[in-house]
Amino acid sequence: MFSSSRASTIGKRLLLQWVWFLFPFLIGCAGSATVDDVASDLSEVPITTASSAEEPKVTETEGEQPGVINEPEPILPAIVTDLTGTEVIVNSVDRIIPLDGTVAEVVFALGLGDRVVATDLSATYPPEADALPEIGYQRALTAESIATYSPTVLLATEIAGPPGVIDDLRRLGFPVVIVPNSSGPEGPPEKIRAVAKALGIPELGEELANRVAQGISEATIANPTSRPRVVSLYLRGASTQLVLGRNSATHWIIEAAGGESVAEVLDIDSSESISAEGLMVVAPDVILVPSAGLESVGGPDGLMAIGGLSQTPAGKHGAVAHFDDQWLLGNGPRVGSVIEQLAAFLDEARQRKEESR
Repeated sequence: MFSSSRASTIGKRLLLQWVWFLFPFLIGCAGSATVDDVASDLSEVPITTASSAEEPKVTETEGEQPGVINEPEPILPAIVTDLTGTEVIVNSVDRIIPLDGTVAEVVFALGLGDRVVATDLSATYPPEADALPEIGYQRALTAESIATYSPTVLLATEIAGPPGVIDDLRRLGFPVVIVPNSSGPEGPPEKIRAVAKALGIPELGEELANRVAQGISEATIANPTSRPRVVSLYLRGASTQLVLGRNSATHWIIEAAGGESVAEVLDIDSSESISAEGLMVVAPDVILVPSAGLESVGGPDGLMAIGGLSQTPAGKHGAVAHFDDQWLLGNGPRVGSVIEQLAAFLDEARQRKEESR
């Protein structure tokens, strides 16, 4: 039996999986050029590490949430120039709507979660965000559904849209702030600072950003004895099965955790379809995949049925690491714990490789 919060997360995950298959039609293009943007919207909660495809060892955790700041006192109006170069004046933060799951997580971590009145479908953490009313899917928003909640500020990343909706919201007089969403160790602190500045609490944002940056630094493996090779996959059932490249949210996490990203070996910037021949040549030691993507192909057994994976070292040892989508792909406050747990998984692969020599 699921708790109400867990049931809500399951319902969102099923709806998001439905959106996966409809998304190419929603945006009128089935290309893979923006797969990393799409991937960052999808979320669940557990991390699972498997020592064998037949008998996985499962560890459930939500990652370490940096200490939540209590009862902040915003200094308003907040005047910011957002990522698009637009000057935005925020006079009130009484009714906040984050249009991105990780941005919602940041707002809650900053202590203003009680002022969030709605979220998009990608917000599944913390549980309080998961339980809020939903305004739709962040790439397929409507101004009408958002206006219903009379927001005093909207916080989004560049993937929110379609673009006309953002323009409509601004014409209706709603302050819309587009915050950075870059990959890399500087990305999460940068996002936190931008959100905090828009909400009139820049000093608290600096405090949280510094804690997150410290967590990333402490979790990073600077000089590993060797780097197990990791292939990062984006899966959407049988319709989309891609190897993620250097521009993805996972590339820097793999390297920070002490691994070698297959994206470097294969010289992939964005993403490419999975090639059985290519995977056999690069021989990854570990497969990294978002949890909902793994579910979409039928779990570990279905994953091993994808071209060539079962014949790689990762496939033979069942070395599959999967994390909550928002946690792994969102570049949010908990990213340090992702690096830490992936590093522990890679250490097992490293030891296994050394013992086989």
